[in-house]
Amino acid sequence: MNIKFGFCLPIFAMPGSRFFRTPSSPSLQPSLTFSSGLLAEELGFDSLWIADHLMLGQDDAILEGWTTLCTLAGATESVQLGLIHQANLFRNPALAAKMMATLDQLSNGRFIFFADPGSAAAEHQAYGLPWIENQSERIKRFEESLSIILHLWQNDKPYSTSGTYYTVHEANCNPKPLQSPHPPIWIGSASEEMHHLCAKYAQGWNTTPISLKDLIKRQSELKIICEKQDRNVTDLERSLEIQILIGRDLDDLRKKILHIISLDSKLIPIDEFLQAFLSSQTDEIPPEMKNSWLVGTPKMIGDQIIAYSEAGISHFMLWFVDWPNEEGLRLFSEKVVSKFK
Repeated sequence: MNIKFGFCLPIFAMPGSRFFRTPSSPSLQPSLTFSSGLLAEELGFDSLWIADHLMLGQDDAILEGWTTLCTLAGATESVQLGLIHQANLFRNPALAAKMMATLDQLSNGRFIFFADPGSAAAEHQAYGLPWIENQSERIKRFEESLSIILHLWQNDKPYSTSGTYYTVHEANCNPKPLQSPHPPIWIGSASEEMHHLCAKYAQGWNTTPISLKDLIKRQSELKIICEKQDRNVTDLERSLEIQILIGRDLDDLRKKILHIISLDSKLIPIDEFLQAFLSSQTDEIPPEMKNSWLVGTPKMIGDQIIAYSEAGISHFMLWFVDWPNEEGLRLFSEKVVSKFK
């Protein structure tokens, strides 16, 4: 079973959100964030991932994604590297093509281009970046950007084009990316429009946290569109970005959940399912976690990974919600990653 595991670096803090990505981190800790990426490589993870936002989390404090990624590239040796939903509107596509080609060269071919049309209007507007409210138009701009990037990566002659959204005049991209024909392109898709782009351009497909049932449904929709474009959905490396909370046993898991709740400044009510689990009235994982997390003991999480992999997922991008405690990261590596290598 060829399974890869990625570590999503906690480059922002989200205390009080209860269960979103980094709820155990009271504040952004740049040096600790960076060292945890190096630890993940040491522990056998296959990839490192950085969220591509300019404002997010506690006090809107977040490290800039591309800078962080390049710094990690110079400090690591083997892990693949990528931005999560690399925001198209943050960077001119011709310049982005040059940046990505350079990073791929200097990292010895470790870059993954996880491309996205862009989201979060407020941060674009705050930084004076272009923003298109209409999603369909934003996707069209994204496709034009992809075509420019691919042309610059795959052709030696200077390139000029005047499209609907971008103008390029006598641009070239030398040296080319080290990977041939180019770094793998991943596209996260849930809508029909994005499924079409994934089938047309991508080598990988991603989904954000989702239940197994919904994952199967979403992939069946993607499969139909791939077939219309003479592609097999199994040709795509399929990845799942998902939150994880692992405990040595269920009592350890309960302690970790209670710690997260203790940081809850919003005083979100505890529902009956969570209350029953925390009070040991039941060993059933609460639905709000079970349906879109990897959660439980090492054995339970291993079983969940097998179920997702049987549904087509081969790359897991993991947010450890107990970070900055490294125990979960180490426990997962020791008891789970080792079973799949």
